[in-house]
Amino acid sequence: MEGGFQKAMRRRARIVRAIRAFFDERGFVEVTTPVMIAAPAPEPHIDCPPCGDKFLRASPELQMKKLLAAGMDKIYEIGPCFRDGERGSRHNPEFTMLEWYRRDATYRTIEEDTKALLAYLLPIAQDGRTAQSSQHRARWPQAPVITVSVREMYVKHAGWDPFSEWNQDRFDYDMATKIEPNLPSGFVFLMDYPCGAASLAKIRGDVAERWELYHNGLELANCFTELCDGEEQRRRFFAAREERRLLGESDYPIDEEFLETLPLIKSAAGVALGIDRLVMALCGEGDIHSVMAGE
Repeated sequence: MEGGFQKAMRRRARIVRAIRAFFDERGFVEVTTPVMIAAPAPEPHIDCPPCGDKFLRASPELQMKKLLAAGMDKIYEIGPCFRDGERGSRHNPEFTMLEWYRRDATYRTIEEDTKALLAYLLPIAQDGRTAQSSQHRARWPQAPVITVSVREMYVKHAGWDPFSEWNQDRFDYDMATKIEPNLPSGFVFLMDYPCGAASLAKIRGDVAERWELYHNGLELANCFTELCDGEEQRRRFFAAREERRLLGESDYPIDEEFLETLPLIKSAAGVALGIDRLVMALCGEGDIHSVMAGE
């Protein structure tokens, strides 16, 4: 008789096959980019493991954007990513990421992609079951994805507006302790970030065009309307490198090729979605190691 772990592995394989089918049917091209890279994007609190004179990637983002700059239109990648020092029920140093990008798109376009992907995957993750107990229905949320704004969540649950008084440390602390625990249950888009949390996202007025997808308080995905201004991205990279220095974190070289080719994209949007966490959500599991093979 098949045990729980074997069943989870079969479900995972079925979900990954379905993800590929979803994107292939919609005209996306699957790509494979290097796992070892010379210049990761500098982000505070995200450390890429060193590998010889290079690093194991935390994301294929920069390499995939270079493909957009080279003329590709709709691309996706499923592959291994790495983050040093992250281990727990929701984290593993090696994990699997799905990323997809569209030229001439915004974060709203990717939002619609994501809703369609979830609707496509839910029946597959459920083993095709139609008759479900109330307990089973609770594990497999069927309701439309809820959308809430960063501003409304911070004002309501943290008691301040990060758009009018930016504080990075307070923002990060409150996100973990006050915002994520108070998100509605099920799948939730946390939409529109303050400019101080733009990362690689385009800014419109006082809003960074960025959203994150959660399931029952667990972050699954991070999406941007992509910043395509090489000089502004350079400024943000140097600011992030300085923040890493102040935190005592290692420094990374700047990917000059990426910055030089970035304006060739002109406009695009993309998202990074953790496959392991997505499988956790779709299979009703509480520990990431229950849906991934061991070391």
